[in-house]
Amino acid sequence: MTTTIFDFVGSNQGEWKVTSMTTLKGEVLAPITHLQKVASTLEQSENGIWTLKGVISNLRYTEKEDKEKLVAIQEDLGRASATFAAFIPIRKSEAWWNLAQDERRKIMENKSQHTHTGMKYLPAIARKLFHSRDIGQPFDFLTYFEYAPTDANAFEELLYALRTTEEWTYIDREVEIRLIK
Repeated sequence: MTTTIFDFVGSNQGEWKVTSMTTLKGEVLAPITHLQKVASTLEQSENGIWTLKGVISNLRYTEKEDKEKLVAIQEDLGRASATFAAFIPIRKSEAWWNLAQDERRKIMENKSQHTHTGMKYLPAIARKLFHSRDIGQPFDFLTYFEYAPTDANAFEELLYALRTTEEWTYIDREVEIRLIK
């Protein structure tokens, strides 16, 4: 059976060393020096300084054609060359969640071009989205990226492109944690 639930454990030990931790919007997370992603269950974990839980779920706003393109070119996490990473938990505002699903999709895909923007940086930047809102976590999504040092500038471009969209005006909590292995 494939694991779909993961804990991101922030502590003073672990696989990934924290190089920076920046609160861009909203409440801060307690500072950590290391982050580790571990397979989990829905039971609450008491590990580390803090633990954020996320679930791998279906692609909710992606249409079939885009999904097929993503699957064809997206690399998995854990590549040996990907020694840089970013863990970015985000929460969207109540205004976002009060929109109907078709309105959210129109903002994400038609206006903000979320999927198409991300595809420009594949396969260099591996990404996985973990859903947290429906399991009672403090963030809606845990976004996790891995990339090689040579792709660091491309990652900065990707973040800039995403953060300047209409979709990002609905973010009310965002913490960016940069990592190195």
